[in-house]
Amino acid sequence: MAGYPGGTAEGGTELIVVGSPTLLASGSGQVVLSTYGASITLPALIAEAGERASQSTFDFFAASVENDHTREAYARAVHRFCEWCTAGRVTLAGIAPPHVAAYLKVLDASGKSKATVKLHLAAIRNWMRRLTQHGALDRNPASEVKGPKLVVREGKTPALSREQARALLASMDGTDLMSLRDRAIIGVMLFAWARVGAVCAMRVCDVEDEGGMDATLFFHEKGGKELRKHCHRRLRELLAEYIAAAGLDAKSKDPLFQSFGGRGRGLTGKAMRRSDVLAIVKKRCEAAALPSRISNHSFRATAITLHHQGGGRLQDAQALAGHADPRTTLVYIRRSHDLDRDEVERVQL
Repeated sequence: MAGYPGGTAEGGTELIVVGSPTLLASGSGQVVLSTYGASITLPALIAEAGERASQSTFDFFAASVENDHTREAYARAVHRFCEWCTAGRVTLAGIAPPHVAAYLKVLDASGKSKATVKLHLAAIRNWMRRLTQHGALDRNPASEVKGPKLVVREGKTPALSREQARALLASMDGTDLMSLRDRAIIGVMLFAWARVGAVCAMRVCDVEDEGGMDATLFFHEKGGKELRKHCHRRLRELLAEYIAAAGLDAKSKDPLFQSFGGRGRGLTGKAMRRSDVLAIVKKRCEAAALPSRISNHSFRATAITLHHQGGGRLQDAQALAGHADPRTTLVYIRRSHDLDRDEVERVQL
């Protein structure tokens, strides 16, 4: 494939995709990491369709999909659809709306959730839109296919109760640097409503605390958004203790939350990854006898729920969470099921 970075690999043409070095393809696609980002094997369905289809696909993943998480999910979805088409001997030019609809039914029959099926359709539809725009396809066969209806009133991410959150923080006594770091990380996700990606991207100088009445936090959020938030007084204490114990320069642009070297060598100077934070959450929750389902995102749901229970306004929660739509904020609020239980039990025979 002339003019493309990379070369050929077994099963297709190697495609360099801008972004963090993460898994971007599944199935038979080989994953090759590079200094510039991650590489995926271009499915045979696309490579065999010619230069224009390959170039359009490269442009779609390298330029059109900005968010790393979305790119990763879309790449998996498109790769799986291409493999399905190849198995059924359907060429790229031969894909019609019934093929896309049939593939969605296969996903549904395999037990995939409605949300997953909708994500696959969105990935296929957007990818084929780019192919159509570049002349690789005459029309977008996925544009006519309807996905399953999905109405989400409450998210599935588990949240902690007020008592559980207190117990978790109390379980990290802060007697060593690692527990101080872990407690501060969880504190930022909880008290600042921060996404784990923004937490991992924080630098030491993003904690702006001059010793006055207030301190502020600066976050680099997804979609290129930058947010400045007031620092909760409890979180201010947790961060100050960690930064002091770690000997970090308050004006430094070094990563705020750093990984630990082996055999007690201390902080490495390298920023933590989302998977590192998840491992911390799982470890600390297990030590505090909390449910194993708790994840990084649970603290965001916990914060929004506690804000609601404390009488906070929806529009304020929306602003603090950085949501463009208040309906997104509502999904995070975990409501007590005690009312439902009491009302249902009123039906007596």
